Order: sequence, then C-alpha cells, then structure tokens
Amino acid sequence: MSWIQICPSCDAQGLDIFYSVDNVPVNSVLLLSTREEALSFPTGNIALGFCHSCGFIANTAFQQELTEYSSRYESTQAYSPTFNAFAKRLALGLIEKYDLQGKDIIEIGCGQGEFLIQLCELGDNRGIGFDPAYLDERIDVASKERITFIKDFYSEKYTSYQSDFVCCKMTLEHIIDTGEFIGTVRRSIGERPETIVYFQIPNANYVLEEIAFWDVYYEHCSYFSKGSLGRLFRRNGFDVLNLDTDYNDQYLMIEAKPIAGATTKSLNGSGSHAMTLLDGEDDLALLKEQVDYFAQNVQSRHAKWKQIVQEARQNGGQVVLWGGGSKAVAFLTTLGIMEEIGYAVDINPLKHGTFLPVTGQEVIAPERLQEIQPALIIAMNPIYCPEIQQDLDRLGIGSRLIGLE
Repeated sequence: MSWIQICPSCDAQGLDIFYSVDNVPVNSVLLLSTREEALSFPTGNIALGFCHSCGFIANTAFQQELTEYSSRYESTQAYSPTFNAFAKRLALGLIEKYDLQGKDIIEIGCGQGEFLIQLCELGDNRGIGFDPAYLDERIDVASKERITFIKDFYSEKYTSYQSDFVCCKMTLEHIIDTGEFIGTVRRSIGERPETIVYFQIPNANYVLEEIAFWDVYYEHCSYFSKGSLGRLFRRNGFDVLNLDTDYNDQYLMIEAKPIAGATTKSLNGSGSHAMTLLDGEDDLALLKEQVDYFAQNVQSRHAKWKQIVQEARQNGGQVVLWGGGSKAVAFLTTLGIMEEIGYAVDINPLKHGTFLPVTGQEVIAPERLQEIQPALIIAMNPIYCPEIQQDLDRLGIGSRLIGLE
C-alpha cells in the first residue's frame, strides 16, 4: 500500500496517524441493485493523519482510483425540506452579499445542479456546473437555458472558463491533492480580483469534538478546520474574507477573493500573507487537543452505539436507521453491524430497493415502517429529527427516535 507521507495541503513532511478503520467500502452512495453486489463491494482502508504544520487531516491510505463518481452516484439532499430551506437561505444570502445579479457563476462539483439552479434563478445569473455524476434528465427548469453542465471533473483543462463567482459545495473533502486543486482554482481566476470564491465542506472541528466517527468514510479523504482551510487558501493566493460554520456547526464555509499578482504558493515563507487573521484561524493548538480527544475516546463511542443496538435487539425490537447515505454506511461498517439492523430508511425514492455496500441492508421508503414497526429508529443526522418525527406521526408510527450524537 502506498501511504501519503507529505501533507497534500502544505507539503510538510509527516502526518501523525491517530485513527484507522480497515475494510470500509470505497464508495458509500452508489446505487447497488442487489444484496449480492453490496456484500461483495470493494473495500479500502482509512488511516487519518494530522499535519502539525497546517492542521490538515488526510486519509493517508486513500487511493483515488478506487472511488467511482458516475451516474450511479446518488448524494442529493434535495428531498429534505430542512436541507432545502438551508440551501435557499444560503443562496439568497450570497446573492445579496456579493450582488450576484446577472452574473456568471461556476459551480465545481455541482451534483445534479440544485444549488447552481437556485443561484441562477434567484439572481437571474448564468451558470456553468462541473460534475461527472450529473444526469441531464434530472433537471427540468426554465433557467436550464442559462446553465451549461459539463459532465466531468473540474481540472486544469477548464481554467479558461471565467466567472464572477466560483462556488464549490461538499466537494473539496473528496479531493486528496488539496493544495494542487486550490492552486488550479486560483490560476483559473488569473488577474480578476473581484471574483469571489465560496467553498463549503464538513467541519472537522465538529467531527473531532462530537467524536462523529460516522462522518469518517472513504470518499472523505480530506478534513479541514477554520484555520487549516484559511491557511490553504492564503497559501494559494487568496485573501480570506470570511470563515463560518452553519447547519448546527456541521458545515464549514469560506469566502475568499484573489490577491492581485499572487497565483501560486509561497506568498511568503508561511503562505499566510500580511493581514490580520480571522477569528478561529489561529487554531493549531486547539486542533491538536481535539485530535487527541477524538483518538482517546472514539473506541468508547463505538462501544456506546454497539450497546444501544444490542439492548434494543435483546428486548425483541427491530432497529432501523433513518438515512441511507454515507453516515449510515460509516456507522454500520465501522461498528461491524450487519444483521442486527435490518433496514435503512430514506426519503429519496431513487434509493428505494437498493442496498448499502458491504453490510447489505436494504434501503426502504418511510411507508415500509408501517409493516416493520421498529422499536428503535436511529437518525443518522440529528438535525433532521423534527422532520423525521413529522413523517412518523403522519404514518402513525410510535417508534422511539434518537439521533446520532
């Protein structure tokens, strides 16, 4: 196995491994149509390494060639009213803050284009979206005439595409060569100092503080805090305008603009640029504490959730998960749970009748719970518990509902 030994974010030597899981599926959200395919799904290893120089965390055992981003990749959250309300609020806020009216917008990793469409419709903008998993037949909106979708990974060959606003939501965590990638984005902007860049990723501080092992899975090979994300952008020629968290601190967002004349690394020895750091950027000492806390307590968190599932089963009750995505896959494969949990519920109809990789649970519609009547439902993200409870009440299901925490 080829282990990553140089930090992909700052090029420092050595990454201190603090957490490992073997034999996890190399994709979590591919649509698998049979249990046999799911049970024999390819696996890889996770070995999270911490960079003491910049705070970046990487899966040092990651192999990009093992992952698949194709038409089978199904990660949309657009069926959730909770998520849709957040996405609309985010789009309106960015449009107002940066006067995105009649502008050109690029989205890197656009998925099925939902957020890009919102930006274009709410601000009368023009868009270009990049994503190898994009499916043209999923989109049927009037603004589609003003949007071009390119079914490919964003790379150096697309740096000639120009825009007023570049956004990238929940994609950077899937890229291991983070320094190279952000450098590519900076080179694509060139000498257009008014171009705004917005990235959204999972918040590593949340994962570490909450010991959220269910947020550690193979596709997520890169993890950032406010400080490590800010350092990455500053090192690659950006002025960081804002660093913030949202969605109950689960998401980390950065807003930046290019520094005139700075398109590569090494603005100075540290890449920090001569400016005042934002709140939360000076976080290396805190990050080290959080990494140590996670490493010291993660096994007890594993044991806690195994016990919760086992006790429910011993009392004769069925246990199901609500959420048939990456968190469910990480939860099950990390704990080694198979027959103890029979199903995963999901509101996305495209997932119904498919199976989770490695552990093989069927993904079912909420209505199926009327037949199953589980004793315990575990919500893979507690932010959705009010929404889930409304569905359970509508269906007349009195099961106990708890969220991962």
